[in-house]
Amino acid sequence: MKIAVITGASSGLGKEYVHSVLKKYADIEKILIIARREDKLKEIAETSSKIVPVCMDLTSPDFAEKYSEILAKNNADVKLLINNAGFGKLGLFEDISVEDNAGMVRLNCEAFTIVAYETLKFMKAGAEIINTCSIASFAPNTRMTVYSSTKAYVMSFSRALREELKAKQINVLAVCPGPMDTEFLPVANIGVGNSKTFDSLPRVNVKKIAEKSLVASSKKKAVYTCMIFYKFYRFVAKILPTSLVMKFCGA
Repeated sequence: MKIAVITGASSGLGKEYVHSVLKKYADIEKILIIARREDKLKEIAETSSKIVPVCMDLTSPDFAEKYSEILAKNNADVKLLINNAGFGKLGLFEDISVEDNAGMVRLNCEAFTIVAYETLKFMKAGAEIINTCSIASFAPNTRMTVYSSTKAYVMSFSRALREELKAKQINVLAVCPGPMDTEFLPVANIGVGNSKTFDSLPRVNVKKIAEKSLVASSKKKAVYTCMIFYKFYRFVAKILPTSLVMKFCGA
């Protein structure tokens, strides 16, 4: 069965990906949407018979085994994986709880890696992997020390895995959005007045990110960055010394 898998699908960009996948991938027979909030997943699933809600905590010790079992039971031929689950926290490293600092690493890096590893067992030539990265991956961000570090991992992982999978004709795309008006901001404690940087940055349209990144993935791109402003930042972060970039990109 041709399947798409979307993690972090209960809201925000993940939810928008569900709608965009339904429109773009007519050949996909089932979309597994994974998140912890069962009520939100069921609400999304009501919009199409193709959508199957899977209430699951990606950081639980038995996640890998349960996830693999679900794919096996569905006789899955995974055509598309959107590895989107993640969260961030704004603040000085020492002021953020150890639970949140470690939690970002567990979800944004460890669980992210497990999802990719287990899903690859069910992918064939022509399949696509889309990893939700961030403009925070372009340079270290003060007051988002752990989050930007986890997204640097996502970028490095995506680029290296893409090279490894070229022989299997499986593309890997890293999507790098800027700030979006989603639940990410309140969860991260990013409200008006909490960060001059975030207050001044242009917001990214969530629907456009989902739609355009799917197009970039189908074109076998390696990285998708939205908006000219953030494309320019990505370029600047490559050519200027990291210490200088950090001075104007800190949250």
